[in-house]
This record gives sequence, structure tokens and C-alpha cells, in this order.
Amino acid sequence: MNQTSSPPVLSGMTLSKSYGATRALDGVDIAVHAGESVAVMGPSGSGKSTLLHCLANIERPDSGQVLLADERIDELREPARSELRRTRFGFVFQSGQLLPELPAVENVALPLMLGGTPRRTAEQRARQWFPPLGLTGKEDSRPGALSGGQAQRVALARALVTDPRVVFADEPTGALDQATGQEVIRLLTEVTREQRAALVVVTHDASVARWCDRTAHVRDGRLVDEVGGAGSVGAGHSGADGIDVPDGTGCTDGIAVAGARAEVPR
Repeated sequence: MNQTSSPPVLSGMTLSKSYGATRALDGVDIAVHAGESVAVMGPSGSGKSTLLHCLANIERPDSGQVLLADERIDELREPARSELRRTRFGFVFQSGQLLPELPAVENVALPLMLGGTPRRTAEQRARQWFPPLGLTGKEDSRPGALSGGQAQRVALARALVTDPRVVFADEPTGALDQATGQEVIRLLTEVTREQRAALVVVTHDASVARWCDRTAHVRDGRLVDEVGGAGSVGAGHSGADGIDVPDGTGCTDGIAVAGARAEVPR
């Protein structure tokens, strides 16, 4: 598929951001298309997390523009910014940031309930994500009873349950061992690709970046290099089989999980 035939779903244009005398971003241009994954790499202090925060509307750039499709979002005011992050963006963080007092299914359903979806409906939609992510039987487990990999997959389900246009992942494998981290990044890239969501991953791990279609290298607040091209398949992609999705989900593709066919809701 040629991603360049359609406009990007997310664009950052000449983004600049300073903290006091420190120039965190210095005129960065970046674009991500639907179904495409981009890894952002760079040394500590390079500006990669600041770039994610500006693209995700967590912080405002000092100058430049951020567009979601053709809508400029960096100038939005609260609560529009908060609603945008809750309804059209999904987030996966290094620690997962699950609420320890809630069972897994309620953690996943929380963004829907915050948006006004009735609890029963929200939990029904949340439960649909547990089988494809290898979490069957963990719906009622609290985070403290989950392994690190299981907890991060719950966080992935929470990021996807609202059918976001863009998923942002900040060091999503940083707290996991190598094997578990590879499983999580495989699921993250494959599910977002099948859902046609754009994915932006900040990582310091080259083995994680290889799962993405492109890798953007940031140094001293500038985009210095890009590897790969729009529409390419990351070196780590295993060519997972498509799956049959139940009627009414709105999704036409799926992923294989742990060698088994599983349905991906949408």
C-alpha cells in the first residue's frame, strides 16, 4: 500500500519548543499516515519525548503547527484539548499507568465511561479486546495480579478501545524484559496497522524501532535522519495472518496472536 497517495493523518510542521534557555525542538517536520508506524529515536535530552508531547497535544509548541488530518489542533483550548486526547488519541506509557484499585476490564473501559458511554456498554466493548491480546481470563484481575507484559497489554487495550486516529507510545517496552517487550511491540504495531491508526513510538531500543515502518532520528531538537519509507513494513514484522472479524465491528482485518487466530474488535 502506498501511504503517500493519501494525506497524513497527523502532521507536525516546523515545530519548535524551548524550556528556558534549552531548545528542545528546533523546526521539526514530521508526518504519519493512517496505518503507518513511526519510531522516534535519539539520545536522552534529544527532544524525542517533547516531540511526542507536542504531537499529542499534551504540550503546545512555541511555534509551528500540529494538524490532525486537516484540522489544526495545537491552538485548541481546554476542554477541547482534553476531549481530543480522550476520544481521538490513544496512549501507552512505559509503566502502563493502570489504576490499581480497578480490575483490568474497568481500566480498559475507563476512557469510554469518561466520555459518557454507559458502564455496561463500555465494559462490553472493553471485554472484546481481551482475547485478541492474549488476555482471556484476566478481565477481572487487578493490575497487581498481572505480570508486566499482561499489564502492558491491558494498557494497549485501553489505548485502542476508543478507536483512536493516532496511538502514542512513550517507551512502551522500557519496563519489560526483552522477550516480553518484543511481544508487546509486535502486538502494538500489528493491531494499529490493522485498525488503520497511525502509531508514534518513542524508544531508545533499536529492536523496538525495527517493528515500525519508519524510524526518525532526533538530535539536539532536530530531525537528522529517517530510515524506511511510508508504506514499508518494519523489519520485525512477521507477516501475521489476517483474521475473520465478527459482523458489526467495523473492522475488516485482524491479527494473529501467539500463533492462533483471534478476532480484533473495533
